Amino acid sequence: MTNATIILNEACNLFEQGLLKGTGKYVKMMYLDENGNEIEKEVELPEDIHTFAGWKALGYSVKKGEKAVGKFPIWKYVKAKASEAEDANADGEASGHCIMKVAAFFSASQVQRS
Repeated sequence: MTNATIILNEACNLFEQGLLKGTGKYVKMMYLDENGNEIEKEVELPEDIHTFAGWKALGYSVKKGEKAVGKFPIWKYVKAKASEAEDANADGEASGHCIMKVAAFFSASQVQRS
């Protein structure tokens, strides 16, 4: 599962819990009910969520005193140590790997333009 998928799923969960606002934008979703019948449903998209660094990269700053709206694990790329990188480069492989790391997320209503 990609970070984008993880973040969207968590944002939808936070929206259902009433912790995020809606965007007014809707998407049509198809799913199967318990009898195997296809059902089409319109679902409102939740407001954007990003990490502190993610909002900063987009030109926003988190308002003073705001607490994260959610914390959940996402993939983080970790560079290999120097000795591991030399071994990987000798074998022609890329250095580094991904790990799951818990990150704190803030909603669009918790930030302001920098």
